[in-house]
Amino acid sequence: MERLLHVFNPWWDVGYSFNLNPRDKYVNKIFTLLGGRDIILFAGLRRVGKTSIMKLVIEKLIKNGVDSRRVLFVSLDDFLLNDKSILEVIDEYRLIQKIKTEEKIFLFLDEVTYKDKWQQQLKNLYDRNNVKIIAGSSSSSVFVDQNAYLTGRSRIIEIDPLDFDEWLSFKGVSLKRADMDLARSYFDDYLQEGGIPEFVINGEREYLKNLAEQLIYKDIIAKHNIKMKTVIEELFLLLMERSGKILSINNVARILNISPSNAKNYIDYFEDAFLIRLVKKYGKTNEKVTSQNKLYCGDIGIRNAYTGYRDKGAVFENYIYLKIKKKNPFYFVQNGVEIDFITDKYFGEQYLIECKYNSELNEKQKSVFEQVDVKNKLILNGYKDLVLIENLSEI
Repeated sequence: MERLLHVFNPWWDVGYSFNLNPRDKYVNKIFTLLGGRDIILFAGLRRVGKTSIMKLVIEKLIKNGVDSRRVLFVSLDDFLLNDKSILEVIDEYRLIQKIKTEEKIFLFLDEVTYKDKWQQQLKNLYDRNNVKIIAGSSSSSVFVDQNAYLTGRSRIIEIDPLDFDEWLSFKGVSLKRADMDLARSYFDDYLQEGGIPEFVINGEREYLKNLAEQLIYKDIIAKHNIKMKTVIEELFLLLMERSGKILSINNVARILNISPSNAKNYIDYFEDAFLIRLVKKYGKTNEKVTSQNKLYCGDIGIRNAYTGYRDKGAVFENYIYLKIKKKNPFYFVQNGVEIDFITDKYFGEQYLIECKYNSELNEKQKSVFEQVDVKNKLILNGYKDLVLIENLSEI
């Protein structure tokens, strides 16, 4: 194990140099939390940048004077760690670096949900060690703590695909207000590429397809021991096609010739892996539960890799959803007329939002949009509203 831990932690050697693209909005937020005891949990789509963000935090810690040997990074899905618990890995690390239990260490545990009873193990570390824990997962199960081991002990940060501002940074592009015509072209490129960092850097279309296949086989088929592989592959294509549309479980079941219960379970697996997101209809509790959900993709680039870059309005709407999802948005329907989003009033100020891509509201939409009793209303029209769009996460 000693050799493996050295491979994971090259900064233990003198002269190591980090070479990573910045993700300042996450690194800065995480640094404000490092002074407290809370366990920081990352969650998000595989290859969205969780590991890189951990290493950016490690780089900043070391630059700020933390002894590099007091920082441990481990990817817990590594085959060589299959028979090791988290606690055993940490014990081995302390022995290797000759660090006492009372001495402060920083633990970065990637893919933590691969380990059984991971919440209980993190609780034990939290209770018995002088430690700051930052853990990540590509499964939304990180949000579930049925035994309440980490209740009151953790903070969850969801890592998203690159937004447009981050995409420009990765491309090395700096735009001024006078460059808005150029921004239009870049924004169209962004809506086509999406925000998976490695793809944005290298631009290899096959990378996205290989990533999607890895997600399907590793995080869905293998994880849930599914025998009907072809059904999962066909379901994935169907879900990508349905981005921005209402999703009928019964229709999916009929198309794939499977039971509705199986269809629901398989769709839940895709959502657990962050490949899709489901949005409920706005209304009373029973209406939210019984109504069909609306579907969005976890990354618009993955969607485009399989459907082609078409229906730009749907792609744009998907992007807006990713910008506001922390506000727990619903879709809104009145008199058969749909408005794209209404945010949850329990997540800050409530907003009614309609997305248009170089088009306008029709008369029925205008009438409903004006009648809805919400103080804050936004009509977002593609690249024309870029400044507002990039600040949506702050509303």
